[in-house]
Order: sequence, then structure tokens, then C-alpha cells
Amino acid sequence: MNAFLHHFSFEFRTGIRNKNLLLLNYLFPLGFYLMMGFIMPSINPPFRENIIPAFVVFGVLSATLLGIPDPLVTARENGIFRSFKINGVPAVSILLIPALTTVLHLMILTALITVTAPIFFDAPLPQNWLNYIIVFLTLAMASSAISILIGVVSQSSRVTILWSQVVFVPSMILGGLMVPLSLMPEIPQKIAQLLPATHAINAFNGLAMGNIPYFSPWGSIIILISSGLLAFGLAVYLFSWDSRNTTRRGHPIMALLAILPYLLGILLL
Repeated sequence: MNAFLHHFSFEFRTGIRNKNLLLLNYLFPLGFYLMMGFIMPSINPPFRENIIPAFVVFGVLSATLLGIPDPLVTARENGIFRSFKINGVPAVSILLIPALTTVLHLMILTALITVTAPIFFDAPLPQNWLNYIIVFLTLAMASSAISILIGVVSQSSRVTILWSQVVFVPSMILGGLMVPLSLMPEIPQKIAQLLPATHAINAFNGLAMGNIPYFSPWGSIIILISSGLLAFGLAVYLFSWDSRNTTRRGHPIMALLAILPYLLGILLL
């Protein structure tokens, strides 16, 4: 337990001292939040109602998808995981600690957005705080698990960028952050249901903000939890201690099983 806490403390401090992680955890999402918060309400006044959930989702996705995978690949390529294995550090801890420290940073980021949005942009506060916390933690868990899985199956840092952008960019366009899902054509709506951002916005609207959801908000919570658990389980199963080791359990293509809950959601919700 002491080793776990020491590792956790080290990773948390790294998230503040490391310039790249500081950018992705705080500076980039807060900068985008302030810029778009001043611009979007003047272009689209109803967007004011969506400021808090939209930028919380943006912050979670940017910190996890853009911040978690690359350090995992770098550590594996530099042989750091080999030294962990020699010293008896389990693979679950190696994968879990970056997720937990990122979630802790995201709690701080979410608190900053939630407190300042009503002051700066006259944005409405959540009506149900308990559900607001539940949705945030569910999204953070699901996004962190997907990001860890990307880091585990990617062969290089360049590949992590590719796979992360496959989720991040469509989430910004189709996830309901800037444009409501109800205004999109039917086919993009179905594609959007493959994205964690869509289910997070839907859950925030239906459970926390007092707005009308697009479909079952608790169904979105179940999908996010299911996908997160499946993604983390796959990451542990596919984890490799050394990039030079050509033998590994399973094939990286198994990572695609993590989208299964989203596919079922299209059929059931």
C-alpha cells in the first residue's frame, strides 16, 4: 500500500510539473473554455445553458485521450515497465495509477469550471449535484479506461495520437458539445452514439442540468460504465511489459471490443 501511495503521489506531482501534462490537464481545457465561453453565447444564446456540461466533457476528453496514452507508450519503450516488473509492481497498478491521478486533476478542473461559469457567462448551475458528480465520475472513468487501452495497444507515440484523435475529434463535432444532437441528421446521430461524449452530455442533461435528454440518461450511464470496465479489463489482458517482447496475450485488435456497449446502445436506446 505504501508503494502504491508513493507511486500515486509521484504521478500526481508529475501531472503538475510536466509541461505537456500541465497543458493537457489544465491550460488547454481552461483556455478553450474561456475563449469559447465568451464567443459562443453571442453566436448561439441557448449555448449558455450547456456551458458547464460541454466544457467539463471537453476537459475530461482532452486530459484523458490526449494525456494518458503517450506516457504509457514512452515508459514501455524506455524499459521502465521492466524495472517495475523486477520490483514486483503489478500491471494493474501501472495502469490504474495514471487514471486515478488524472481523475484527481479533472476534479480540480471541473470545480474551476463549475464555479466560474455562472460568474463569467451567467451559466446555470446543476439542479441535481449528486447526479452531476455521478455523471462526471462515470465519464472520467470511461474516458480514462479507453485512453489506457489506447496506450497499451499502440506500438508508438505516433499511433497513440492517431487513435486518440479518432475518438477526440468526432466527439467535438458530433458529441453534442457545440451543436445539439437533435439538430443533426439521423445518420450522424447514430454515429454520435458510438462516442462517450454523446452519452455524457445526454446524462448531464437528463440527470443533472434539468434539460430534456436525447434518450435514456441512465442508459447512457450504464453504457459508459460497461465500456470503461471492458476497456480496462482488455488493457490489463493485452498489457505488455516490454516493447521488444514479440509474444503477448491476445491481439491488439481485441481492443475494438470496447465499443460493444456503444453498439448495443444504438440498438436498445
